[in-house]
Amino acid sequence: MKIIKQKDNLNSTVSIPGSKSLTHRALIAAGLADGKSTLRSFLSCEDTLYTASTLQKLGINIDVTGNITIVHGNGGRFHQSNIKQTIDLGNSGTSYRLLLSVVALARGEFLFTGSDRMKQRPVAYLVDALKSLGVDSSYPDKKGFPPVLINASGIKGGKVKIPGDISSQYISSLLLSGPYAESEIIIEVEGELVSRPYIDLTLDVMKDFGVDVECDDYLSFRIPSRKSYRACEYEIEGDVSSASYFWGAAAITGGSVKTENIHPFKTRQGDIGLLKILEQMGCSVMCEDNSVTVSGGKLRGIKIDMGTMPDMVPTLAVIALFAEGKTEINNVPHLRHKESDRIADTANELRAIGSRVEEKEDGLVIYGGEKLHGAEIDPHNDHRLAMSYAMAGLKIQGIIIKNEGCVIKSFPEFWGLWEIL
Repeated sequence: MKIIKQKDNLNSTVSIPGSKSLTHRALIAAGLADGKSTLRSFLSCEDTLYTASTLQKLGINIDVTGNITIVHGNGGRFHQSNIKQTIDLGNSGTSYRLLLSVVALARGEFLFTGSDRMKQRPVAYLVDALKSLGVDSSYPDKKGFPPVLINASGIKGGKVKIPGDISSQYISSLLLSGPYAESEIIIEVEGELVSRPYIDLTLDVMKDFGVDVECDDYLSFRIPSRKSYRACEYEIEGDVSSASYFWGAAAITGGSVKTENIHPFKTRQGDIGLLKILEQMGCSVMCEDNSVTVSGGKLRGIKIDMGTMPDMVPTLAVIALFAEGKTEINNVPHLRHKESDRIADTANELRAIGSRVEEKEDGLVIYGGEKLHGAEIDPHNDHRLAMSYAMAGLKIQGIIIKNEGCVIKSFPEFWGLWEIL
């Protein structure tokens, strides 16, 4: 358990480690590239190491040394595996979804599984899409949910439809592996595309590794076939999602926190949009080429659509506790299928410290200005909940985070950097 110390008027500088989202995508592109790639500012955390170890099981040589990782790509050429392999991705949903299509490119029988929570997270739309592209796949247990059995012999290609309102990772998965299909793949998006910035990250990484995808206003994507990623040196920028907890610390305490290794003018990470929300709520934001400084002010509640940055909902929910009036968060129904049910579990822990909260099917309503008190917070094994409630402890005496080690999923250095505050 982690006891959070109260602190007012922060004045700190923190260097933010590399982006988890970019690390996953760069690892896959480098693994499929023809030749040696160097990934700098590599984020070594539980999730990205699941991705690296899976690629290694597929025969790709990866050397992780500190924040520099060398990947010897196989050019999309996989050796036949004559034994059934079980690949356990723990609770890394990103690894599971992005790699499911990579495994389909391989040769052999693979059982793709994960933690108990992973087995509750739906994958039917992605598996159905792979089936329509010629991939032999089935469900050994519950239909539509992990584990998934892939009898891999490559991806044939063709046209596929994917709902846009479930998970952008389904589309990213097909995009990343698509260049190695036997014929071109056309993805048609049905309905609103959630988390669009994550698609931008995928397309950017693919382009940086030498493959261009034709995108028609996010309604469809045409992926050229029989293309190969080009090995390269790739610098991974700082993780905006990780920086958000330090911005929130400044907002809540009325202090000032500078986050280095964040590139606000050029990043494509969608969570950078939290800065505009903080300004709306009363904070001051100063952006430089490679840093962002947030200074707190008198906070006020807002009504906001968080569909493009769902990972920021727990962060915003905790900040909203200290705002005047109510904050209404909308358009994030897919948060119920993350590492936890981030709508229900966030609401329950907010109530545990005295907040008045309304839970909606697609979001939350938080009433600021309530009398709050200390409590033991259960993050439900969800890294983002643990880090968000650390912010609350800066203002509320007696906040204790249980299972604080769950932050290793995305940010192993978090508690060490938090002490700097």
